[in-house]
Amino acid sequence: MQMDIVPYGIRKKEIFKKTEEDKRVRRFMGVQKVLWKSEGDKCLVTGEKVLLEDRDPQINLGQTEACVLENNGETASILLDFGVEFHGYVKLFVWSVSPEKVRLRIRFGESAMEAMSDLGGEKNATNDHINRDQIIETGFLSMPEIGPSGFRFCRIDLIDPNTKISFKTVKGIFTYRELEYKGSFRCNDERLNEIWGVGAYTVHLNMQEYVWDGIKRDRLVWIGDMHPETSTIQAVFGYDESVPKSLDLARDETPLPGFMSGISSYSLWWVLIHHGWYMQNGDKEYLEEQRDYLKSLLIQFSQYIDEEGREQLPPTRFLDWPSHGNDEAFHAGLHSLLRLSLLRGAELLEELGENETAAMCRERADILLKHVPDPNHNKQAAALMALADIAPAEEMNDKVIKVGGARNLSTFFGYYILQAQALANDMVGALDNIRTYWGGMLDRGATTFWEDFNIEWLEGSGRIDELVPEGVKDLHGDFGNFCYKGFRHSLCHGWASGPTAFMSGYVLGIQVLKPGCEEIRIKPDLGDLEWAEGTYPTPMGIIWVRHEKNQDGTIKTEYKVPEGVKVVE
Repeated sequence: MQMDIVPYGIRKKEIFKKTEEDKRVRRFMGVQKVLWKSEGDKCLVTGEKVLLEDRDPQINLGQTEACVLENNGETASILLDFGVEFHGYVKLFVWSVSPEKVRLRIRFGESAMEAMSDLGGEKNATNDHINRDQIIETGFLSMPEIGPSGFRFCRIDLIDPNTKISFKTVKGIFTYRELEYKGSFRCNDERLNEIWGVGAYTVHLNMQEYVWDGIKRDRLVWIGDMHPETSTIQAVFGYDESVPKSLDLARDETPLPGFMSGISSYSLWWVLIHHGWYMQNGDKEYLEEQRDYLKSLLIQFSQYIDEEGREQLPPTRFLDWPSHGNDEAFHAGLHSLLRLSLLRGAELLEELGENETAAMCRERADILLKHVPDPNHNKQAAALMALADIAPAEEMNDKVIKVGGARNLSTFFGYYILQAQALANDMVGALDNIRTYWGGMLDRGATTFWEDFNIEWLEGSGRIDELVPEGVKDLHGDFGNFCYKGFRHSLCHGWASGPTAFMSGYVLGIQVLKPGCEEIRIKPDLGDLEWAEGTYPTPMGIIWVRHEKNQDGTIKTEYKVPEGVKVVE
């Protein structure tokens, strides 16, 4: 006997057909640390240790020991640390209040100092995209949920004089897609292992209804941001519906000849994401759905090349934020990105039998080789030039990329910089950049990777999981540039996950050669590592590899692949 699982109230056809399943789950998170509380009889906080206990998430009538805030003329406040960044809510379990209703100010923070900040000011705290700083009213035996937001820290203020509130407990509600981590990475360097995992977690948090850029801000589908994210998704989770759902949203919102988000390069990234997604999953039916749009888009892009073989992409022109103001770098990067997109788009068109248009795309891509732009000391542009085979990778690495080590890296384009270094046979340099740059965030308390980061920020700055003392720089509030100054800056941004996809693809050396992973090559590069092992998801199952460096520098490789996957030399 089949039971009806549709809730009774929405079983009417006209109601149910307008509903959509939310694929996310909710998990209660306990407070890990009380980081700060107000002191003094006028702003009294007592019993805060109960918030660290494993109490059940349900209010009840049998009040026992409570966490109590009393405003006796001054705001009573407490700052809570949940131990890790997550996306979701704070839920308060309120036993009693005095008088009948009290007002609380709730402030979320990706850093401790953000949770302590006021809106606006020099440090640019914001409610853009989400109310992370708000006032609520609550009464006795209540369980209000506040959010959602992306945060780790939460400050609670009892703001009105002569009021009192007692809490049974306070819980975070973690809202996420319950996904299996099918990919994995381990090596003899624990710092790299941690970075791989944090990159995977950063992207996982942003896999909500769609693939977002960040869980605090912007919470939007920025196709231009998504390529490092989808590369990480492929290496860690394999297929997930949030990717095609996001790609289709961007397509459907952008009738041609328009550009996604109004930015020409973002439509180029749409092509590149589709190529990687098709190679990973081999879903011909889904690719077929893109035929008309893909073909027309590539024909449109083929026209943005002048007689001298220079890209002429129209406004809005964008590479990444740190490259702003460097017009030569913008040109070099976009020139390379256009060539890459025409070549990868041609491969997709050939899969669809659109051979004539594919040949035209290849011809136009080769015309771009007539002109070799100057990256003007910009690592992002130099990396793309190497990947597009416009300039030798060794030359770009020696002259631009490895200059200054981890200085002038970009969280977004770091993925492509690492790839260019690997192509230049500089895996040692690439791994050092990962340890220094992404590891630098971890050293200051990060549990996810950030929208923006410069290695110079570390000098004289404090940790994000501590209150910053006087005379010490606030790593979150005092830095950032362009659209992400100060606290507006997101500390969980999926485009910063590049090392995860990179280490799976280049250290483990798993290269997909045919759509659907039907053929792969295993070509590891251990750099200065002694060994590395891991797994990689395919539509047919999980690939397992292990590499060990012999005394003579050669590598011993073992692997297991599922039926249907062919390993070629």
